[in-house]
Amino acid sequence: MNAPESRQEKALKIAANATSYKVCEGCDSIVGIRTVLCPNCHSFRFDESPLRVITQAKLLGVREQSSVTASDLL
Repeated sequence: MNAPESRQEKALKIAANATSYKVCEGCDSIVGIRTVLCPNCHSFRFDESPLRVITQAKLLGVREQSSVTASDLL
């Protein structure tokens, strides 16, 4: 069984493919580019700038998770 991917590893993958993601302007979560409503805060405003995605991915990759996600509720 493979070890779970670290936040830093996920952040690097997101940063390397920034055009496939966007940042929620409500809660700063990174979501897929096709997302219409943020699954965490239900906002519908996003920043699709690759620079913003990369900056946010780097920030989230070095800090501990502070938000509750759907997978936390299973």
